[in-house]
Amino acid sequence: MKAQIETNELLDRLPPHLKQYIKPQNYESYTPINQAVWRYVMRKNVDYLSKVAHESYLEGLDKTGISINEIPSMYGMNRILKEIGWAAVAVDGFIPPNAFMEFQAYKVLVIASDIRQLENIEYTPAPDIIHEGAGHAPIIASPDYAEYLRRFGEVGAKAISSAHDIEMYEAVRELSILKEAEGIPKKKIAEAEERVEELQAKKVAPSEISLIRNLHWWTVEYGIVGTVANPKIYGAGLLSSIGESAWCMKEEVKKMPYSIKAAYQDFDITKPQPQLYVTPDFAYLQEVLEEFANTMAVRKGGWRGLNKLIISKQLGTIELSTGLQVSGRFTRMIQNEDNEVVWFETEGETALSYRETEVIGHGVSRHHSGFRSPLGKLKGINLAIENMGPRDLQAYDFYDGKPIAFEFESGITVEGLNVTGMRNLRGELMLIQFSNCKVIYKDEVLFTPEMGDFDMAVGKEIVSAFAGAADYLSFGLVNHVSTSKTVRIELSEKEIELSGLYKKVREIRIGASAKLSEIDDANLIEIFTKLKLNHTKDWLLALEVYELTENPTVLRYLSEAKNRRPKVAHLIENGLALLGTKKSALKTRP
Repeated sequence: MKAQIETNELLDRLPPHLKQYIKPQNYESYTPINQAVWRYVMRKNVDYLSKVAHESYLEGLDKTGISINEIPSMYGMNRILKEIGWAAVAVDGFIPPNAFMEFQAYKVLVIASDIRQLENIEYTPAPDIIHEGAGHAPIIASPDYAEYLRRFGEVGAKAISSAHDIEMYEAVRELSILKEAEGIPKKKIAEAEERVEELQAKKVAPSEISLIRNLHWWTVEYGIVGTVANPKIYGAGLLSSIGESAWCMKEEVKKMPYSIKAAYQDFDITKPQPQLYVTPDFAYLQEVLEEFANTMAVRKGGWRGLNKLIISKQLGTIELSTGLQVSGRFTRMIQNEDNEVVWFETEGETALSYRETEVIGHGVSRHHSGFRSPLGKLKGINLAIENMGPRDLQAYDFYDGKPIAFEFESGITVEGLNVTGMRNLRGELMLIQFSNCKVIYKDEVLFTPEMGDFDMAVGKEIVSAFAGAADYLSFGLVNHVSTSKTVRIELSEKEIELSGLYKKVREIRIGASAKLSEIDDANLIEIFTKLKLNHTKDWLLALEVYELTENPTVLRYLSEAKNRRPKVAHLIENGLALLGTKKSALKTRP
């Protein structure tokens, strides 16, 4: 398969700032060892998960085009996912949380196309195709869950982050890359772990993105459904982990009814989870999500919402009561005695929008140095500015082309030449342009004529505040560059030889299955002999050879490998159990 991005209708409508994260899957880069790892994990998972996973899991494997025997291609998945209204894209490891959520809002699964190394076959902190493809994809065959995932994306994409969140994202991304790459010095991994632990230990107020990320973790990643007494797995982290899918069912792991409290329960991505949350059904997940959304700035607005954007130091948007949306990096606000926002400022490129569409003439080229405006009602006038019709404006001597002066209830005064006004679809004033304008609050001059024209936003209050731009086309958002890159290491001659042995066994198995011919035992034993002589640390290939030959010599070798390497003994036992081999066959020889 060529390294290209296969597209469809769902992917075509993705905005540019999301498309920048998509990369070709490059299917040919998967080695025969990668394919063997996929096959082992999937066979083990399907065997076990058929007993403990939600009923939609096995059905979903078929509906999403995921094979047990080979790593799925994005193209094949998309052809089948299209039938249930979803799509999938390949990305390079972790991407920023808001972008990940926004993909979901567009009904697109984000799949890290790399695959875990053999030594991390049970669990990896890095997102990989086993976790994303075999974990996330099957459950979206459930309509209720698929809608929850989409809605979660919509809500999560608006969640406001903090500077600490960005640091944590980069630190976790780097650690996951180092842990999954081969040949990385232990000292470098330890330093990355120390950095993550240091950031986790910091006492910081939780941001919206950190809280909703917790909800995502305890549902989409590590969720179980049913009752505390009889739970079923649906979270992708559990569905894709041989170790944790078994561990989570033990009594040592506390099971609690799912509620909004899960948003305040942190997690450690590098360790098994000590507790899990049980939802009675997928519909209940949406109830909790809406309960949480009601606490967010996107719905509450006000000074708290604006303050979250100021703290975040990231691109964000406020929406005023007139519907005018201001997008930029907010730096300051002034509040009255009732904590209401009476003045706000942005720094750098800013754009004005209405209903998520940039207001003509008010993009970043006009507001390249920021935007600022008073809010509230005028002093001594009961009628709000936005509700003033042409006759009302004349009654208060507000004429286009005439100098005017007025004072807000907050004490802010505006004096200048009234150039023009702009109204929304309801006929309300939402923007007034002044020239030769001066704005003063107490003893502070907030705006002077030397700063250019003064565009004043009109609105009594801030009704919403959220992350990102109102109109994503207003800003050049195709500029994400992570500080860490996925590590690609060239294989040694010995590793190339081992990969070649895996390839031969794979070809023999596929050929025997397709042609219904006899297994080439002699060739397999020759492969096994080379493995035994040159690759004593490998155990999975010996298991694949035994699957095809059932040769006693290979079985003895696996028994010896169990004694030599106790850390993988249970993996060998599990593999033999899948083949129907009795446990007693693996007893240590005298």
